[in-house]
Amino acid sequence: MIYVHVPFCKSFCTYCGFYSEICKGSGTAMQAYADAVIKEIEERREEIIKTSGVNTLYFGGGTPSVLPLGVFRRIVQALPFEGPYDEFTVEMNPDDVTRDFVIGLKELGVNRISLGIQSFDDAILRWMNRRHNAAGAVNAVETIRNCGIENISIDLIFGLPQLTEEGWENTISRALELRPQHISAYQLSVEEDSALEQLIARGKFTEATQEQCRQQYDALCRMLRQAGFNHYEVSNFALPGYEARHNSAYWSRAPYVGLGPGAHSFDGARTRRWNSHMTPGAPCQYTCETESLTDYDVAVERLMLGLRTAAGIDAGELRAITGPCALQDALSKGLLTPAGPQKTALRIPEDRFFVSDDIIRQLI
Repeated sequence: MIYVHVPFCKSFCTYCGFYSEICKGSGTAMQAYADAVIKEIEERREEIIKTSGVNTLYFGGGTPSVLPLGVFRRIVQALPFEGPYDEFTVEMNPDDVTRDFVIGLKELGVNRISLGIQSFDDAILRWMNRRHNAAGAVNAVETIRNCGIENISIDLIFGLPQLTEEGWENTISRALELRPQHISAYQLSVEEDSALEQLIARGKFTEATQEQCRQQYDALCRMLRQAGFNHYEVSNFALPGYEARHNSAYWSRAPYVGLGPGAHSFDGARTRRWNSHMTPGAPCQYTCETESLTDYDVAVERLMLGLRTAAGIDAGELRAITGPCALQDALSKGLLTPAGPQKTALRIPEDRFFVSDDIIRQLI
């Protein structure tokens, strides 16, 4: 299970606070970035080989679709696996989608595209500083599918004060018309160092109320459930059999290796590692830091990750973490419900997913 962080964007979205660099006209920085990632692959080759239990490769960002195909090819060919991968995902922006580019990705083994659509309202897309419009998003999905990649995931964002109930339901309906296999929907959050944070500080933007966000989340759950989607994680919905294998492995604490200047890694037990970017304008320069988890850290992490999913967490394990009194209190209040074929696990019911963070805090 391998994640490659691509730290380049053509422009910064209003809400984004993740590390990335504006890509310039020259490909010099991208080639230098590829050199750095390939060097990291060589240094961590044995560690990468040991993560082969989950056979997935994921390029995230940033905006991976700004990379030339030649850079993709160099990195993929440097990895110690010949493929094919069970799931090979690339995140893309709709306006980067061209027939030649998608065919090139498919020839490299890509079999899943995660498309950052976010909205089908052109006014909201402009406010987000996205580079595409609604028509471009529709064309992008059609192009990807016509090139032979059938497993398509699309991202949506809710929780905007200017997003009306009618507008949000229209966005969900238009998303469903595209027949994606997977939908991820995230509530707008205020990230540190984002343009949105600055707008709020200057009094230029007021966040949506929790009631507005709750109504939008409930509409999302209702409409996707009616369309046959499985709500398998707080923010993720899939048609049966199309749950994201890569992300699902994160929630089960499988080992993974993260490559690139903003990537995280985990050995599947106690050690987490993250790459720290060092010099603005030089994404090929980064170092790593590590953390060793205590028994308590591991227990809390298992609880937090497991209760984000419909599969939940084993009831006995949850009782050992929280204590019988806290567990019984949660059950009596309907905050937890039996899950799994044998009903031996406990999960947060879907109608409480919106307040899952609050429930998890109470249990901890």
